[in-house]
Amino acid sequence: MTNEAPPKPAPGEEGRFFGFREVDPREKTPLVRGVFSSVASRYDLMNDLMSAGIHRLWKDTFVDLVRPRDGEAILDVAGGTGDIAFRMKRKAPGAAVVVCDLTEAMVRVGRDRGVDQGRLTGIEWTVGNAEDLPFASRSMDAYTIAFGLRNVTNMDKALAEARRVLKPGGRFFCLEFSHVSIPVFREIYDRYSFSVLPWVGQMVAGDRDSYQYLVESIRRFPEQQALCRRIEAAGFVKARARNLTGGIACIHSGWRI
Repeated sequence: MTNEAPPKPAPGEEGRFFGFREVDPREKTPLVRGVFSSVASRYDLMNDLMSAGIHRLWKDTFVDLVRPRDGEAILDVAGGTGDIAFRMKRKAPGAAVVVCDLTEAMVRVGRDRGVDQGRLTGIEWTVGNAEDLPFASRSMDAYTIAFGLRNVTNMDKALAEARRVLKPGGRFFCLEFSHVSIPVFREIYDRYSFSVLPWVGQMVAGDRDSYQYLVESIRRFPEQQALCRRIEAAGFVKARARNLTGGIACIHSGWRI
């Protein structure tokens, strides 16, 4: 498998690609749902193995930047296993957190984790698509999406939906794998991603193909400033990007006015 990534899709064309493979846009959402249905039971374990646990620090930083407050309504999209939602509740026990994920299997994992932790109230679990959210306009104080935006079929539609459900003054935050800013580090990271991660996926989750897709989908994702421009094109202001671990991950943010 070559490390050479094909050109990034033009804005609005992400739906034509599933990783490096060209597909009918109508096929992408079912394909993504299939990936996460396959890996749901091992998803959190794989995150620990793939990142050596660093994803936990990224998520802590992410939630610190969101600064959830008691009384707020917070929507966490693509948050099926609850990692972000549980952190939100620890920071703001009085916040109303809603998790919305495309894949029912991921939601079941998160809901079961909540029961195991004794979290029986304060988090609502919903199956839904980021491009057509089942929530009223101007109903949320904050919108978060962690490691989910690169999987949507129409990224601009998902960003527009994020703005729609936010109240004026609402906060948008996206944590996503991004593009390494240090050339030597980038080469090492590419070799690790394409050689090691699919192998670990096969050994631990019994699913090489899903993790091959995840590696490829990262390379298809817009670079940091390109995503800032698309966030602002969706109607947000003051879009910013904050790199984590040299750009392996990045937090994007913006305000809904």
